[in-house]
Amino acid sequence: MFAPFDLTGKTCLITGGSRGIGFAMAKALAASGADLLLWANQRDSLTHAAEALQTYGTRVETRLVDVGEEDQIVQGMHDIRSEFARLDAVIACAGIGQKEVPFSELETAIFDKVLAVNLHGTMWTMREACKLFIQQANEGRGGASLIGVASLAGRFGAPLIEGYASSKLAIEGLIRSVAVSMARYGVRANAVVPGWIATDMTRHYRDRSTANEHIIRRIPLRRWGHADDLGAIAVYLVSDASAYHTGDSLVIDGGYSVF
Repeated sequence: MFAPFDLTGKTCLITGGSRGIGFAMAKALAASGADLLLWANQRDSLTHAAEALQTYGTRVETRLVDVGEEDQIVQGMHDIRSEFARLDAVIACAGIGQKEVPFSELETAIFDKVLAVNLHGTMWTMREACKLFIQQANEGRGGASLIGVASLAGRFGAPLIEGYASSKLAIEGLIRSVAVSMARYGVRANAVVPGWIATDMTRHYRDRSTANEHIIRRIPLRRWGHADDLGAIAVYLVSDASAYHTGDSLVIDGGYSVF
């Protein structure tokens, strides 16, 4: 039976997996049979996410990890080696937004904080995962999937959030390089590029009538995206259906970028 989207037996790590897009991806993966490990920096949200995901009947583990701290990522990935027989996929979804501020007034500390979480956190997570993937490949168990979560903010002029836009565009460059360097180990690397998705991070845009109206007019599907709209692409990229798909950026934006 050909069932490329069946994730039974696969284990996936999702950073930022307790809320928003990360949680939506986790739900879709669990519904497809994957075992999950969620990283987040808030214990309550991890507990609530785990309770919701356990209804799918797969294994769900959580760890309190701040991806803005390199040592926590290194330790977290070390723990995976001792607690799971294999790691099949990593989705680096954890990220923070940036308070809107004129670029001429952007403080270095704010810029650095956004990059530390969004870009460095993604890099550290993928770097440490690749160490494990190389070890698995050397043991004859090659093949895995790395997924970075970027943003259309990195492709279009995004005023007042230059730090956020910079961090998200850089993720696409990182993914392309990793796709080439890790291909010899059977590891695929792709980026998901969401458009305007209704999450806590974008609430202030939706609450401003003028901004909300402008955004909806620009989206051909005439609605905000939902976090659940990102679930299926996560299943595809983790699954064997994407076995020959690497180095790509998949835009999920309701047509915003082509209109």
